[in-house]
Amino acid sequence: MIRLYRNVVSGHCHRVELFLSLLGLPFEKVELNFLENEHKSPSFLALNPLGQIPVLQDGDVTLADSNAILVYLEGQYAPGQWLPRDPVGAARVQRWLSLAAGPLAFGPAMARAIQVFSRPLDPQPAIERAHALLAHMDGELAATGWLVGTKPTLADVVHYAYVARAPEGGVSLKAYPAVRAWLARVEALPGFVPMVKTPVGLAE
Repeated sequence: MIRLYRNVVSGHCHRVELFLSLLGLPFEKVELNFLENEHKSPSFLALNPLGQIPVLQDGDVTLADSNAILVYLEGQYAPGQWLPRDPVGAARVQRWLSLAAGPLAFGPAMARAIQVFSRPLDPQPAIERAHALLAHMDGELAATGWLVGTKPTLADVVHYAYVARAPEGGVSLKAYPAVRAWLARVEALPGFVPMVKTPVGLAE
């Protein structure tokens, strides 16, 4: 049985949960409480010394980092279906995985974290980065419908959660019709599971 260590408010965890569901793979959820620092406990640090979630266990395989987990799951259970094997296609997906670790993480994801966890930070720089990314996504999606080519890939899986929940961080999606249409396409995929709406001030 696959085991996923996660927290329900984490978009990084949701992208793994979403992909597991899209693949139709049964798995066990192990919920970690951020507020009680369960992700810093000795037992969890034995799985991931960095103390970060998600962590996936699949038999003898233990993996941290959501993007790495997605690549593993695709290669193990759906090779070639969500990550092109041709050099150009693979590179285009990798570009979006890199954007997820940069502009997505430091844009909409950070703006949301500031609000959800009541962090004493100015959200405006993160909001501006979010809009720059969304404008870029909107242009590409208007032409192709998906982030890479004409069918969903890991690029779409990795971006969905933090884009869908961007309004929780004060980032409106109103100006991005192609992005909103893309979200609806992702949500129509067989096996889709939504990310729950998170109350503001969770850490208070």
